[in-house]
Amino acid sequence: MHPFVFVLDKHGRPLQPCTPARARRLLASGRAVVARHTPFVIRLKDRTVADSQVDGVEAGTDPGSKHTGIAVFTTQAGQRRGRYSIQLDHRGTIIHKKVEQRAAYRRRRRSANLRYRTPRFLNQRRPDGWLAPSLKHRVNTTLSWITRLARWAPLRAVHVERVAFDTHALSAGRPLEGAEYQQGTLCGYEVREYLLEKWGRACAYCGKSGVPLNIDHIHPRCRGGSDRVSNLCVACVGCNQRKGARSVEEFLAGRPTVLARVLAQAKAPLRDAAAVNATRWALWRALTATGLPVHAASGGRTKWNRSRTGAAKSHTLDALHVGGLETVTCWPSRVLVAGAAGRGSHCRTRTNRFGFPRLRLPRIKQVHGFATGDLVRASVPSGKNAGVHTGRTAVRTSGKFTITTALGAVQGIHYRHVRLLQRGDGYAYHLQGETSVPH
Repeated sequence: MHPFVFVLDKHGRPLQPCTPARARRLLASGRAVVARHTPFVIRLKDRTVADSQVDGVEAGTDPGSKHTGIAVFTTQAGQRRGRYSIQLDHRGTIIHKKVEQRAAYRRRRRSANLRYRTPRFLNQRRPDGWLAPSLKHRVNTTLSWITRLARWAPLRAVHVERVAFDTHALSAGRPLEGAEYQQGTLCGYEVREYLLEKWGRACAYCGKSGVPLNIDHIHPRCRGGSDRVSNLCVACVGCNQRKGARSVEEFLAGRPTVLARVLAQAKAPLRDAAAVNATRWALWRALTATGLPVHAASGGRTKWNRSRTGAAKSHTLDALHVGGLETVTCWPSRVLVAGAAGRGSHCRTRTNRFGFPRLRLPRIKQVHGFATGDLVRASVPSGKNAGVHTGRTAVRTSGKFTITTALGAVQGIHYRHVRLLQRGDGYAYHLQGETSVPH
């Protein structure tokens, strides 16, 4: 299905999202106006919340290290219907690089022959719950988008993966008993999902990917091997059958490099899972502080839900399948990709490789009414750039701008051909198709 359109009443309060066809009819009849271009939001001129039936929507989030999936859906009798999907691309890698550069500058100042500086002592204490800037950025951007969606849609609840993996299920080393869900319909999903992530969804022995993978005991149980996750790996059907009941040393006797890699990777602790969980816990606390009902779930349950509905593996579809549900009947065919691009810098110079300034940037950021980062549409009638280009603009004092679209950058577009769609908000937008093939 096509993504729905967010609707506001005449006072700017959110109403129930509608289909694109209904939004076009409202705009054509003059009953509505465009309130925002991306994501597309319309505002009714003759309707209020008190005069409307608002059932409300819910949001699901699938936090990740580089990408976070956000899905807006309606729920009725345990059935979810996806209405809008957003893939949020983080810039944590860039932030980490900038922090490393700043640390290098500080270390250089400490060792250079500069004026005396009073030594700092015990004033670098980190508060409780401190996160690195690259991790804090992921929490802040996800929280910002949930807050935005609450302004455009009648958001009633938020579903979030609070933990990627259940570390208790991974480290128990025995079948969990009682009413614990691992022995119910979710049995084995936490361990299997963790092993797939740990071994890169490829065979540990031959490196094949995209083929069915089995869980294999590195040291066979018939020779005293345990069921702990540190003794498990994923292997293709061929390697699993050839290995049989032999030990990994016997099976990989002729490949010492592969043997050393498998043994080292098998002993890797659960620090990776704990690091991911730390960010997700911080996100859960931040979402809880908004006052919205927040429902937490694990990544194993998300995969189990997705396997029942036959959905593909993607961030947005994972967000749609977070938490308890019966089934998912539909989801949007297109996903809005919002890449965190920043809001520029305060630096007004550029330096060469030796650190000396080589040019000066203008102090005024707006040129002919446009600023770098604005979402624009350029209609060029002729020339090598003839056509329609939509994307973020980089302004130039010469009046010839650069527009970055989903297909790349287009340079030398005169400002007379450019029309403003939306002021820059720190994100670059483009649409992409939703994954349709199950993984």
